[in-house]
Amino acid sequence: MAPRCWRWWHWSAWRRTRPPPAGSTPSVWQQFSTQEQGPQICVVGSGPAGFYTTQHLLKHHPRAHVDIYEKQLVPFGLVRFGVAPDHPEVKNVINTFTQTARSDRCAFRGNVVVGRDVAVSELQAAYHAVVLSYGAEDHQALEIPGEELPGVFSARAFVGWYNGLPENRELAPDLSCDTAVILGQGNVALDVARILLTPPGHLEELREMIQLPGTRPMLDPADFLGLQDRTKELPRQRKRLTELLLRTATEKPGAEEAARQASAARTWGLRFFRSPQQVLPSPDGRRVAGIRLAVTRLEGVGEAARAAPTGDTEDLPCGLVLSSVGYKSRPIDPNVPFDPKLGVIPNMEGRVLGVPGLYCSGWVKRGPTGVIATTMTDSFLTGQMLLQDLKAGLLPSGPRPGYAAIEALLSSRGVQPVSFSDWEKLDAEEVSRGKGAGKPREKLLDPQEMLRLLGR
Repeated sequence: MAPRCWRWWHWSAWRRTRPPPAGSTPSVWQQFSTQEQGPQICVVGSGPAGFYTTQHLLKHHPRAHVDIYEKQLVPFGLVRFGVAPDHPEVKNVINTFTQTARSDRCAFRGNVVVGRDVAVSELQAAYHAVVLSYGAEDHQALEIPGEELPGVFSARAFVGWYNGLPENRELAPDLSCDTAVILGQGNVALDVARILLTPPGHLEELREMIQLPGTRPMLDPADFLGLQDRTKELPRQRKRLTELLLRTATEKPGAEEAARQASAARTWGLRFFRSPQQVLPSPDGRRVAGIRLAVTRLEGVGEAARAAPTGDTEDLPCGLVLSSVGYKSRPIDPNVPFDPKLGVIPNMEGRVLGVPGLYCSGWVKRGPTGVIATTMTDSFLTGQMLLQDLKAGLLPSGPRPGYAAIEALLSSRGVQPVSFSDWEKLDAEEVSRGKGAGKPREKLLDPQEMLRLLGR
């Protein structure tokens, strides 16, 4: 495999003095003769981090060409597979990403698994720079007894299931139980709670859940004692949400709201100072029947405060447990540095430590935190660092073959990449199927069906 990579490298030195080597692919050689038009850059991952990085590179370097590699057959990452269906406005960034993908200096290469179908070292040999933007594909395990029981799922897999992620299409959670427990209270946990509470005919964060038709909150006022005095120190958005929680937990609802709550068929609540200790099995041991929670209290002050067990426990009956205690990234290639404890690629402002020409952006750069706007800022910074290095002469100056070299490798390995125009055909099919069902779209779930629709 390595000699093949180096062959591309050496050809660049021969280009002006020698004819194409015997047996070389003409299209590859032709690609070489035009490389002086601009740097060839590869981005791995087509979610927000990948597209925002690409957007910055194309905007600030008029001759750069970017190829975006994606393991799925379809683009947009968590915007397509992670944003809750009742937040369609967030998906509007897809329109911006589509404009980027349609640029004649950008190409989408879907259905290519970097690290399996092609090595990162092969991408480095073919491009002037490589940016890893593949996100956080795994979840943090609870590491408690009973976690393997049927009826226990990661929130990541559950979100993938209801959002049509092909790898989660056969998850089949049993939603017939009376009680579901969600471990965690972040954005993903609240998304999952809303989806579980909302009737399919009324799919519309926390403020939305409080007014969700057919539901009522169950909050313990004791959990909010002393919180009023601390809200002044909070950032504006968190302050507003905390004040909303305080009012809901401590103030008596008006007559109209009280009547609405009295008729509600579903309830939801937030429990604080609880830590999962064990998933409890049913009598026959075949599925989840409850969860044991350790009661905790805060010890220490300020940033040093930590939740410590009091020695008390509570058993909560339930038929479904969804773990939402965090996402984490995986290493993509043995030759790429990776910090397994932090779940990130070690980097300095997006430059991968110890590997010139290799960069990272998004969650694999900083960890799974923040919203889409956070990722945009982070990705723009990585793009800026790359262009600074390019200007300073820290990246290869000679021509690189870019996708022409990788296309030859993929073809020899039986990999069938899909283009952005292929995605637009699949997109049109989804919209057409959805129209027949009275929905915006009906997502395609089976990769083999997608390939058949594309004539592969």
